[in-house]
Amino acid sequence: MSRPPMTTTGAERLREELKELKSVKRPQVVQAIAEARAHGDLKENAEYHAARDQQSFIEGRIQELEAVLSNAEFIDVKVVGANARGKIVFGATVHLIDVESDNEVTYQIVGELEADIKQNLISITSPIARALIGKSEGDAVKVQAPGGVREYEIVTVSYE
Repeated sequence: MSRPPMTTTGAERLREELKELKSVKRPQVVQAIAEARAHGDLKENAEYHAARDQQSFIEGRIQELEAVLSNAEFIDVKVVGANARGKIVFGATVHLIDVESDNEVTYQIVGELEADIKQNLISITSPIARALIGKSEGDAVKVQAPGGVREYEIVTVSYE
């Protein structure tokens, strides 16, 4: 089984979330359960059931994060970038211009486990990342997106 790639920055974000869950959220929910238990009959105690549901969610997320962090292959983007010779590879931050609309967008190509479009982190398996891999600054790429074919010009490539 191959180990999923992850940037060292993405791994650090997940470690911070894990630390927060273990040191802050978990103790809070344990306290909430204890307080709800003190109210008496647990059958009809909505606070108790809500706290138990939250505890279940937190414990599940802790297990998920621990599994991800123990199985992932951590890749230092700066080292990869130094060896990329100007080509786009995993970890690249790519500034693009949509040829049709002149809209500018910047994405970083990351592993599936850390992809988050709201933060402009796209998965290496996404259509746009697959189209960009191996290209260089100044190249034009066509991407088969759900909304049709889009053409982008690569403005800059960096590894931060």
